[in-house]
Amino acid sequence: MMKSTYSYDTLFPIGNIDPKVWSSFTEHLGRSIYGGIYDPDKPFSDQNGFRNDVKTAVKDLNLGVIRYPGGNFVSNYDWKDGIGPKKDRKKRMDFAWSTVEPNQFGIDDFCTWAKEVGVEPMIAVNLGTGSIKSAAELVEYCNHDSGTYWSDLRIKNGHREPYNIKYWCLGNEMEGDWQAGHMSASQYADKAREAAKMMKWVDSDIKLVACGSSYEMLPTYLKWDETIMKQLYPYVDYISTHNYNMNSGQGTQNFLASWKQLDDHIQNTKNVLNYSKSLQPKFKDKDIKICLDEWNVWNMQDIKMDSLDDLNGMTTFELTDAKKWEEHPAILQEKYSLLDALVVGGLGITILNNVDAVEIACLAQLLNVISPITTDEDGHLLKQTIYYPFQLLTEYGRGEVLKPHIESDTQSTDYGDIPVVETATVYDKANQQLHVFALNSDTKQSSTLALHLTGFKSINLTEHITFTGDDLKAINTFENPNNVIPTKLSTENESLDNLTLPKASWNVLTFDVAE
Repeated sequence: MMKSTYSYDTLFPIGNIDPKVWSSFTEHLGRSIYGGIYDPDKPFSDQNGFRNDVKTAVKDLNLGVIRYPGGNFVSNYDWKDGIGPKKDRKKRMDFAWSTVEPNQFGIDDFCTWAKEVGVEPMIAVNLGTGSIKSAAELVEYCNHDSGTYWSDLRIKNGHREPYNIKYWCLGNEMEGDWQAGHMSASQYADKAREAAKMMKWVDSDIKLVACGSSYEMLPTYLKWDETIMKQLYPYVDYISTHNYNMNSGQGTQNFLASWKQLDDHIQNTKNVLNYSKSLQPKFKDKDIKICLDEWNVWNMQDIKMDSLDDLNGMTTFELTDAKKWEEHPAILQEKYSLLDALVVGGLGITILNNVDAVEIACLAQLLNVISPITTDEDGHLLKQTIYYPFQLLTEYGRGEVLKPHIESDTQSTDYGDIPVVETATVYDKANQQLHVFALNSDTKQSSTLALHLTGFKSINLTEHITFTGDDLKAINTFENPNNVIPTKLSTENESLDNLTLPKASWNVLTFDVAE
């Protein structure tokens, strides 16, 4: 049996967990909005057309922010098409996903829904085909009290109080040639700088997210960040990056170990931020944080895509089960397995272990599109396998993350030799609890975890939740929604030096502690 020893001391924290670390993302893509959040004139929806079952499931996640309205969609989108009387709103082509956008759900609808489910909006502005003036006007519409054209129009549209949206994304994946309005790093820096200036002229209290390098396979990876931050460092508060992990035939062991790829990805962004800061002596006291505003497992089950090995030409995406120019077709409705859920849990551990730099992280997406929650047309809601580790992270991942000293059996992977057991430990001082998240990536046998904890007078294991099963391909379905769910293990024979983690499992161990 493999053994791992993790030692922690309360004197050596990594950092505090910002509530926005547990956030999500919804886009005008597939059935994420229409049939997900918004399904009017149905008995299972409220007077605003919002699905009641979705509201309940989202509230249970206790999210920090939800990013909206995209995504690739935002680079084609004019927010002014989605306001005012619904009967007057025009249908438009969405060039990003080759669908038709009916514009029956817009910024007012989203902010109303976000308030109902208890989350802050994080709004992306169109810096692809959109103008910097339109971006500033959107801030005016949302945040200015009254007395100007756009603020008064918001009031006329039935929303007297401003939304006071704090977090704003300056575009989406602008370094990618699949993006409408794709531009070079220097072009983006120029446009984002001017948009930032105007947006902050409207509301100086907003926080801005610069569009950083999205994916490692891009030829501009990190060079993009270096270039844009030379101009944008004084103007922004975050830099974004995206990361999707894919089961693409690398083998189960490597897929389970892919948390290390995300860790390397985050370290790269940390390094380029440190370098950028060294070039800004006037801002030596300012730290730019990371907004991991898209992360998840995405196996691209219904996508054909041009090779990313050579991105000198146009990159195209083909959805295998969709016709062009439909309204909200059922696309990218990925079916997640137990294996996918274990990987999501491992990615969550990596995010926790990087909270010194990662302040916002959005699981992409929230509903129906590569998502933990799926709905059908008849009012049923399904929690996919990945819902459960994410929900446990949002519930127990609150407090201060402690820095580990690791002595562990290792495994050889595509990412090098890494521990068989990967953990993150969170000290919830307010509730005098310690939560240990642990991924055992050994698929053949249980592993032993030993914890050495310094700084506590008493430690008592009160709960051990595990997420595991014999069939790593198992999924949840509407017919069998509880096929893959967490279970509680007995803690009677467990000790700090001998905690048993089932094979191929993701675990949450809770301890009552006293200092």
